[in-house]
Amino acid sequence: MNPQNGYVAYIVNPKSGPSVNKLLIQRFEQGLLKKGFEVHKSQTESLEHARQLAETAAGDNKCGFVVAAGGDGTVREVAHGLEGSDKALIILPCGTENLLANELGFNNRMKTAIQLLDNGEFRRLDMCNCNGKCFASVCGVGFDAEVIELVTKNRRGHITYLDYIWPIWQTFWTHRFPALTVHADGEKVYEGKGLVFVGNISRYAIGLPILRDADYGDGLLDLCIFKCSSKLHLMKHSLMVVLKRHVECKNVIYRKCKNVIISSPDTVKSELDGDPGPALPLEVSVLPQAVRVLVPKSSHPAGMRTRLRRAIG
Repeated sequence: MNPQNGYVAYIVNPKSGPSVNKLLIQRFEQGLLKKGFEVHKSQTESLEHARQLAETAAGDNKCGFVVAAGGDGTVREVAHGLEGSDKALIILPCGTENLLANELGFNNRMKTAIQLLDNGEFRRLDMCNCNGKCFASVCGVGFDAEVIELVTKNRRGHITYLDYIWPIWQTFWTHRFPALTVHADGEKVYEGKGLVFVGNISRYAIGLPILRDADYGDGLLDLCIFKCSSKLHLMKHSLMVVLKRHVECKNVIYRKCKNVIISSPDTVKSELDGDPGPALPLEVSVLPQAVRVLVPKSSHPAGMRTRLRRAIG
């Protein structure tokens, strides 16, 4: 990255993450200035505002690249605003889970962020569309969507991992597994009770490898359907995911595709990148190589142990 290529559009969500992340944001800005970059810093007022700021940067020939400092929602909307442009995106992970950042090999270390400017690698990132809404990482239908709804409803400022414990426990006891019908690329692949995940990244919350074989730049969606009608089934599926053996199980359907339609006779919720999504029916499609991202050299997704270590500190 060269200061001569233009200014840096530094898009910051001031409400994301703990206070230590505020220090990371400040130090990275200082690092950019020290390297001679002109920094245009903007604070987001909403997720829609984050997308608008990115769209403005994408259309400005004087802008060299864009930095998104925030959680999954902020990063998703900034990436959405950069769709189709050649502006490079750098992620500064400042949220709780940081799904996409972890998948791309980012962490919250200052050294990693600064080294990107000298030896990072450019990759192309697919984006996804669900009923007209953009997402970058994963869409979940059923159990986890109910958890996300409870977390969002009870949210009071910055979310920590502890905020998920009671919603998960409550949902475990109250969830009624819905009847679902799933089509992939026009073919009916499942009809019955269960959970569905579809998306673009191999690691979900705390590094669970639900979409184990996903590649964020292959132009395809990864679809994982868990046939599930009871708490016992859910616990068995969870264990097999932790062991990375769920894809081979007879009660799991896993495939790659470009279009997924999920419907139900029941009222069923979804979540997109950890935020509440639209109710079913859903139509999910992939937008191949929509965004240019700068990632750490030889990067790989952070696993469960790495993410838990970071969470504990």
